[in-house]
Amino acid sequence: MTSNIAKFLLLSLSLLTFHPPSTSQSFSPYLGRRGQWQLLQSNIGISAMHMQLMHDNKVMIFDRTDFGMSNISLPDGRCRFDANDQALIIDCTAHSILYDIPTNTFRPLMLQTDAWCSSGAILPNGTLIQTGGFNDGDHVIRSFSSCLNEQCDWIEFPNYLSQRRWYASNHILPDGRIIIVGGRKQFNYEFFPSNSRTFRLKLLRQSYDYRDENNLYPFLHLLPDGNLFIFANTRSILLDYKRNRVVREFPMIPHKVPRNYPSSGSSVLLPINENTDGIEAEVLICGGAPRGSYHRAETGTYIAAASTCGRLMVSDQNPKWTMETMPTSRVMSDMILLPTGDVIIINGAQSGTAGYDDGRNPATIPLIYRPEGLSTWRFSTMAASSIPRMYHSTAILLPDGRVLVGGSNPHAKYNFTALFPTDLSLEAFSPPYLSPEYSPIRPTILSLNNRLGYGNSRFVVRFHVEEFLSEEVLSVRIVSPSFTTHSFSMNQRMVILRLLLASSESSNTHTVDALGPSKAEIAPPGYYLLFVVHAGIPSNGAWVKIG
Repeated sequence: MTSNIAKFLLLSLSLLTFHPPSTSQSFSPYLGRRGQWQLLQSNIGISAMHMQLMHDNKVMIFDRTDFGMSNISLPDGRCRFDANDQALIIDCTAHSILYDIPTNTFRPLMLQTDAWCSSGAILPNGTLIQTGGFNDGDHVIRSFSSCLNEQCDWIEFPNYLSQRRWYASNHILPDGRIIIVGGRKQFNYEFFPSNSRTFRLKLLRQSYDYRDENNLYPFLHLLPDGNLFIFANTRSILLDYKRNRVVREFPMIPHKVPRNYPSSGSSVLLPINENTDGIEAEVLICGGAPRGSYHRAETGTYIAAASTCGRLMVSDQNPKWTMETMPTSRVMSDMILLPTGDVIIINGAQSGTAGYDDGRNPATIPLIYRPEGLSTWRFSTMAASSIPRMYHSTAILLPDGRVLVGGSNPHAKYNFTALFPTDLSLEAFSPPYLSPEYSPIRPTILSLNNRLGYGNSRFVVRFHVEEFLSEEVLSVRIVSPSFTTHSFSMNQRMVILRLLLASSESSNTHTVDALGPSKAEIAPPGYYLLFVVHAGIPSNGAWVKIG
């Protein structure tokens, strides 16, 4: 009887996994098949412009300091004094919070300088390094390290950066350094820790449109060969950052639609699979806005956003873009890798661009894209959120497989009466794999070594599952927590680890032997979430440290 139930559930999952594209907003009565939304906090005091998951199951969230007061006070009567601030020299409100996932609570933090439109990455020791911003914050490095006594706060290092970094992108590197690329009129890159050198990057100057387009927040992806894929607007290169040398230039993405801010599309590096003979690397870029959209939006005309996605196998000898069409057009959406290897496309608008009040027609229906599905059956439409998440909204993956969503403030200040009001809430979206109907095949991790090495470093995961179907539908994956802002999740990557052996201790308890990542270019050192995925259903993530 139980085996029949398991087969039925696996069949149900396969029907769920390959769902035809649709623009309909009518949903199945069983909401689990379309995912479910949950309001976590109606007001966290700030709008979630930037988010980073930390390895102690807390989420760093921060906004900007130059618009005036937020809706949450600093603790213990503290106030921020900033003679350079453009709104308030003395400000007793917080512009950053630390959200605790298990307790659904948060506490305010002190940001001294302006972190508006900044970037960040996690060091191998778990410290968040946050770079740049606006005004007095544009040359600043900020760090945050988790602590047990709940007293830790931001530490700031003024004038650390060589250049102004406003709308730049970050990536952690195999040697533990962080590369910081671009920014407004910054056609160069530098590193943290700093050696006080700045390196020119011709791509950023070549892809910049001085009339009405920028190429800000360029997409960065570390490839298995150790080089850095950089995409700006329509063009992309492979950069050997060790030698400051462009290794190759890739074909221009078709249709000439810009994909970077303010024509903000999004990008992910699809999962790297260590179980294949030759390790491939493939980039997915979706959404954006046609050239000229920003200028037209400034005059009150909101052009339909791009509805295309492009895939490029960057590891091929002669890579070519493969284009696909989403069920809806999208700009300012976030793309998050789910534990299954699928990609959720969430937030944003269907017309206009990024920028103050430049977006219209909210994209409240998330899409799930399945890279391994048939080309005509890859997109599924999910349940709609009741909250428009427009410019300055964010999303990140949580350890339990939910997606945390917050932000939306397309205004120069907090405005709660506008067409798209400033939003201070947090929501969680539960993808269909969290539906109770899949509980019999959902794995629960019982034990594992939380330190993984490189190369032939073998480890064992013990897990429980009520109905174990087959090791053929079993995988172990690691996911790096991303720094998300402005539709780009920096440092996001997934590695499907090499499986050696699966065995059963009892009818419900099983073990799987696997190998850690083969090298730091596959998975840079640091903290990752490890998931056991069984028949398309993931366990909760367990934190492991690599390297």
